[in-house]
Amino acid sequence: MNEQLDKKSILEMSMGAILERVDYEMEKVLNNILDLNTKPTGKRKITISLELVPSADRKTITVQTVAKSTLCPTEPITTSLYVTNQPGTGEMVVAEMTPQMPGQYALDGSIQEPPKILKLPSAAV
Repeated sequence: MNEQLDKKSILEMSMGAILERVDYEMEKVLNNILDLNTKPTGKRKITISLELVPSADRKTITVQTVAKSTLCPTEPITTSLYVTNQPGTGEMVVAEMTPQMPGQYALDGSIQEPPKILKLPSAAV
C-alpha cells in the first residue's frame, strides 16, 4: 500500500483556528485602512508568531500561535487657543481661535459662530 499523505500547511492546523485568527486581524487592518481618520498610505502589519514547545521525549510538539496587527494611528487634530484676560474682572480666558470674526459671513454664506471658551478649573483657595 503506497498511500499518498494529504499534507497541509501549519496555518491550516488547529481545525483552521490559526487561519481564522489571521483573517480576524486582517479585518482589523482593512477597517483601519478604510478609516478616514488615519493616514491612507501609512503602513500596517500583521505578525504571526508560532511558538513550538517539544516534549522531553521529542514525540509531541505543542504549538501556540498568536496573530496580532499593528495599525496606523489616527491623524493628529490641531487647533489654536488664544489666552487673554476678561475685561473688568481680569479673569484668565482661553478661547479657541476661529478663522473669522464671530458674526462675520464666510464666502459660502455661513456665519462664524462665537469661539468656544475653555472651561478652567477654579483656582485653589
